[in-house]
Amino acid sequence: MRSGKARVQLLDLAVSDFRNFDRLELSPSPRATVAVGPNGQGKTNLLEAIYFLTTLKPLRAAKLAELIRFGVSTAEVSGRFRLKGAIRQISVRVIEGSRQALVDGKKAQTLEDYFGGVSVVSFTPEDLNVVKGSPDERRKFLDRAVFNRFPSFLKDSRDYQRALRSRNKLLKEVAPRSYLAVYDQTVAALGARIWKQRVAFLAEISSRAARAFKSIACIEAPLTCRYQPTHLSGDVKDTAEEELKRELLTALQLRTGRDLERGFTSVGPHADDLELSLGDRSARSYASQGQQRALVLAWKIAEIENLHQAHGFLPLLLLDDVSSELDPERNAYLMSYLAKTGAQVFLTTTDATLVAPAAGFDAVWYEVQAGAIKPLISHPRPA
Repeated sequence: MRSGKARVQLLDLAVSDFRNFDRLELSPSPRATVAVGPNGQGKTNLLEAIYFLTTLKPLRAAKLAELIRFGVSTAEVSGRFRLKGAIRQISVRVIEGSRQALVDGKKAQTLEDYFGGVSVVSFTPEDLNVVKGSPDERRKFLDRAVFNRFPSFLKDSRDYQRALRSRNKLLKEVAPRSYLAVYDQTVAALGARIWKQRVAFLAEISSRAARAFKSIACIEAPLTCRYQPTHLSGDVKDTAEEELKRELLTALQLRTGRDLERGFTSVGPHADDLELSLGDRSARSYASQGQQRALVLAWKIAEIENLHQAHGFLPLLLLDDVSSELDPERNAYLMSYLAKTGAQVFLTTTDATLVAPAAGFDAVWYEVQAGAIKPLISHPRPA
């Protein structure tokens, strides 16, 4: 290990009937574990298993049922972690489209009990397209980071989506306004809480991301990350949560007629966007492909460093074949950064030479083929 920094460490991983894996037991390196193989063999599924275990959220799947291996009814992922000198085991099962979280073999009573400080930062090729993607993609990108920083955000966002679906169902049915009013209160309360957590996270990460971007992109135009909910006049950062609730409730009520016509709720955290700018120009409209990728890379580095400062330890890092999408200069920057962090890293690649500089001499290398994993005997060594 290259650093004495405290960190999350996955000691072992067990997977059953998850994606295209039948049974899998893995003893990762304390430093770097690399999965090598052609596309479509299960490399990303390995990272998704770790991500799902540590977040209770799929990395790619739209539905939980998609995580279960075809032909069976239950999937399970389990792992032992070392954190702050203590060892704990967490497991998550997917049964008939629902998940069950376990801590040391017993049902977790709260999300805080389950996570217990475990955090993870993932980096995928899809992330590299987020700058010019849809607002929905940027919201998901932001919310994954917010959840890492504030684990309670997961429950708040789930509850918000549940209330939103109920309100939208009533809108489609053209229900009486008195019925909608019941959900207006819930949507407004949870929406205000989500707004505050998103803005609090951006207040922490923005300057870090700007510094990292300047170092990576080598351009003078500064990176700005801004979040301002639509249909609100004031600054969310300086507005109390209760006041935000009242403002959102008012906006919902004023737009009820329009929402009834369209059949969906038009205001709230689900309708906002993350604004990314380079100087006074929108990154979405004007950033080159290289600048876009430098921006996302800077964001991920800032997220890692922010988590380390906030929690006192480094998160797990998952990188899914990102090196093949970056130009050589930015890939070299990323590999050098990873080599210095001291965090436990899991990387997938179709070309082992791209990640060898980050893996180090104490890495564990695996070959993934048709849902089977075996040790890779011959692989590139770092210079």
